[in-house]
Amino acid sequence: MATSQLSDLIFRPTLHRCTIFRQFHPTSVFLTPPKNTKTLKYGKKIKWVIYQSLVDKQSLAKSPTVDMKKLVEFLYEDLPHLFDDQGIDRTAYDDYVKYRDPITKHDSIDGYLFNISMLKQLFRPDFQLHWAKQTGPYEITTRWTMVMKFVLLPWKPELIFTGTSVMGVNPKTNKFNSHVDCWDSIQNNDYFSLEGLVDVAKQLRIYKTPDLETPSYQILRRTAAYEVRKYDPFIVVETEADNLAGHSGFNDVAGYIFGKNATTEKIPMTTPVFTQAFDAEKSKVSIQIVLPSDKSLSSLPAPNKEGISLRKTEGGIAAALKFSGKPTDDVVRDKEKQLRSSLIRDGFKPQSGCMLARYNDPGRTWKFIMRNEVIIWLEDFKMD
Repeated sequence: MATSQLSDLIFRPTLHRCTIFRQFHPTSVFLTPPKNTKTLKYGKKIKWVIYQSLVDKQSLAKSPTVDMKKLVEFLYEDLPHLFDDQGIDRTAYDDYVKYRDPITKHDSIDGYLFNISMLKQLFRPDFQLHWAKQTGPYEITTRWTMVMKFVLLPWKPELIFTGTSVMGVNPKTNKFNSHVDCWDSIQNNDYFSLEGLVDVAKQLRIYKTPDLETPSYQILRRTAAYEVRKYDPFIVVETEADNLAGHSGFNDVAGYIFGKNATTEKIPMTTPVFTQAFDAEKSKVSIQIVLPSDKSLSSLPAPNKEGISLRKTEGGIAAALKFSGKPTDDVVRDKEKQLRSSLIRDGFKPQSGCMLARYNDPGRTWKFIMRNEVIIWLEDFKMD
């Protein structure tokens, strides 16, 4: 996250566990400290720290000289080009740009653009802007997702970061002069963050995901423990199963896509295989195979075996906890408990029941590279 650089700065924590450097305005500077200030000592130097209530009231009393609404609209148009051939508009930034994220630091527009170019070469990033809005007199905050595939490693791991950026505006030039990122996945977002480096390293591990079609989703948030995803609608063929980690019923739904249907049509295989418990007691469980996205309920052949049905899942917002190894019933229950507890702690509303997603053939995949997920649908999710 970022802000502009003026003559005086104060520290203020934000809801996203980042420290924002928020601007002083000339009307906010005092030669002597008022009663509602505190002092911080750094060696022999003393800086007066003036809290938000005092600064913001005096700042807002003075009409801003920058058209912040226009700059917000500009970011909606410009930031989607961050990593494509067009790139961002360099003329919208001062020559001095303070850029910080937990593991990167630059202090010029050239360094800022060099960082973007390096990421393009090494990671093939996909940047998704969720929103941008004014959060201070000369400050705009954005929320985003960035998915990066590290092409230098043979298994090409996918690194995912979500978070916010604060873009500071220089009121003298009407240009951006700072940009500070805050990641959702770590607590310490100050440069240089060892926690941030560890977060990057953890994402380099191997998860084997077959080169098959999967349900389409967008990652809205990634924490240290789970991802929040927005799933598009998808169709499944399903039948009754005995438990979440079991395999009963799989041969029946697999038989449907292999041609055991009303028209003997063979349908391409997808991944993962889902087992879904519809209530907290897991009294009703189904096993499901996702059908290709170019199929519709009207175009699919009817099942020719009793107990097998087709169903359209409307999609929605879900949280997913990824893990490797053999997904036994005890392991799955423990992972569900962990995920549900984390979601409630973070203020989300998990629905009853859960899904287990298994991406690999257990007979042909080493346990330590298996990709499994416990998924819980969420109610009333809102991007902050």
